[in-house]
Amino acid sequence: MAGLTVAAVAAVAFLAYQASASAPADLSVKPRTPGASVPSVSPSGGPKQPAANPLAVPAGSGGGERVVYALTDRRVWLVDAKGKATRTFAVMPSTVDPLPGAYSVTSRSGSVRGSDGVQIEHVVRFANNQDVAIGFSAAVDGSTPTPDPTKKTGGIRMKRADGDALWTFAVIGAKVVVVA
Repeated sequence: MAGLTVAAVAAVAFLAYQASASAPADLSVKPRTPGASVPSVSPSGGPKQPAANPLAVPAGSGGGERVVYALTDRRVWLVDAKGKATRTFAVMPSTVDPLPGAYSVTSRSGSVRGSDGVQIEHVVRFANNQDVAIGFSAAVDGSTPTPDPTKKTGGIRMKRADGDALWTFAVIGAKVVVVA
């Protein structure tokens, strides 16, 4: 009887390990079902092409510890020194995008009012374009609405939990890589 119990516990432990090893880094990411529709427009206005594997760090994003922001995918990856994504999440881009390239975090603010008038937290700034400061942030109310296209804004919005993770990861001087 004891042998059967040990075997059953070992089997359950093995299955639990397999399940945890295949779980995505961010459990809020919903897997797409085959044939599901994909958002039809990219930030550049052209047709959006889905990433082959949205959890994979984009090729051409460099090496080492970094934040990777993919404009077309509207997604951020927090990448460790070994090149493995520790977290990935969807974001809502602003009306002014950073140009593709490598940047460093230049400033951070714990809590401010965004250029769109929304109270935001965990602001991590890294670029400027068209005289607009560009950075990541999370709205205190948790919203990620589509920005008003008539305003020039640089806030790349995310959910609060994702903003907390990025705030911890992206200190002053941290590398940020923007890819198309």
